Amino acid sequence: MADEESTAYHQRPYTPPPGAAELLLIRHGASEAADPNRPFPLVDGQGDPALAREGREQADLLADRLGKERVDAIYVTTLRRTVQTAAPLASRLGLDPVVEPDLREVHLGEWEGGLFRVRVAADDPVARRLFTEERWDVIPGAEPMRSFETRVKDALDRIAAAHPDQRVAVVTHGGVIAQAVATATGSRTFAFLAPDNCSISRLVVLNGLWSIRGYNDIAHLPHSAPEPLT
Repeated sequence: MADEESTAYHQRPYTPPPGAAELLLIRHGASEAADPNRPFPLVDGQGDPALAREGREQADLLADRLGKERVDAIYVTTLRRTVQTAAPLASRLGLDPVVEPDLREVHLGEWEGGLFRVRVAADDPVARRLFTEERWDVIPGAEPMRSFETRVKDALDRIAAAHPDQRVAVVTHGGVIAQAVATATGSRTFAFLAPDNCSISRLVVLNGLWSIRGYNDIAHLPHSAPEPLT
């Protein structure tokens, strides 16, 4: 009797499961420097700096990268640094960005308008406490942690539900991306804080289940060679 043909099970590249949405979480490009004597203008109580020159260059490089891939929709926030970052990509793809207010940056209370950067640079005791406790709301008047976590999760779940089997570019903020990745992985709150400007992190969402497929991809950006591991 001839040997029965064996069945082979090969490893295959990952593809999102049917019905899932792939969200490309993109941090906005580098924004203008904070000046203690000239606070950023506020939008709904939050600092609203424009992109700096290097941020605009980063946005163009992002468009070069993602303009060659399938992107079905683009989302931005109410703050102009995300709108300006998305603009070259939107133009390249012929898409009109959708504004999602709930993906705006965490509200920094009394440290809005650029003061957060000043206090961190000065090693303010409250800033040290913020990073030790991993809580934005140690800043006077800042957004409660639970509120921030809930609005980020709800907004991303809404976007995913609206785009099954699609890839969506979500241009948002560093604190939002850090919170999203922490939620997906169950990590410490600040474990993924400060993704690079114009970096891409990949989140796959299906029926409320989140999977991280990449974090802080900056292959499209100029950067120095990595430090040696030894």
